[in-house]
Amino acid sequence: MNYVGKKNLGKSFLTAGLPLFIILLFLLFPFYWTFVTSVKPESELYGPVTYWPQTFTWDSYKKLFGEFNFLQPMGNSLLVAVITTIVTLTVATLAAYAFTRFEFRGRKGLMVMFLTNNMFPTVLLMIPLYSIMRTLGILYTPLALIVSYTTFTIPFTVWLLNGYISDLPMSLEEAAMVDGCNRAQAFLKIILPVLVPCLISTGVYIFMQSWNEYTFAMMFTNSNNRTIPVALKSLIGNLGVQWDLLTSGGIITIIPVCVMFFFAQKRLVEGLTAGAVKG
Repeated sequence: MNYVGKKNLGKSFLTAGLPLFIILLFLLFPFYWTFVTSVKPESELYGPVTYWPQTFTWDSYKKLFGEFNFLQPMGNSLLVAVITTIVTLTVATLAAYAFTRFEFRGRKGLMVMFLTNNMFPTVLLMIPLYSIMRTLGILYTPLALIVSYTTFTIPFTVWLLNGYISDLPMSLEEAAMVDGCNRAQAFLKIILPVLVPCLISTGVYIFMQSWNEYTFAMMFTNSNNRTIPVALKSLIGNLGVQWDLLTSGGIITIIPVCVMFFFAQKRLVEGLTAGAVKG
């Protein structure tokens, strides 16, 4: 490589590579620091700051699942997140299909109501939802969280899927119905398979919202069915913070989300960009 080529390469690195490296370092360093803290022995947590443990240990993870019983909040979070995702996708897919394929009175008004539902902070609905849960007798149960989460995830998902289904040509269903399918069969055999990328991307979003939500989980759960965010918050007390358990719990918490993104990243990009180009 000649001098001019090396000069251009160095200039390209300074203009593009260096800023990108700084941004990645800024984004990834908290995860690195959390992991390093989780594998440090307790004697190194409160001494001089070190960026790599002198003694590598998994004691915090053993303590997390042994003494703290972290499997219970993980199971509660998984149960709530999976059911919320399934319920939301089922209801929102059918609703979005109805809004895009049928004309009925109040259609635009309902869509506006779905949109305004996401304009209000969740704190405003805590007291009304608490009263409803207590009246129904489902307070401090996973069902209370599922109902609370679907209150917000269904309207957003309807809007998201509505834009995607609107871009699907009616000729797909018409051709299926000409071949002998009814409306339900055309939806199940033609429209639903095409929706898979968008459903996966939306499902990942719903799962993450339910997996990480703290406000409702703090209000509607107790010690028997608390979820991961509430369980981790209990490690922060008035007398100090259990950094070893808190950081190891944080690492364990992000693993399911990372795995989902790893296997669904292709479908996720397809779903997020679907419907963006007209014509």
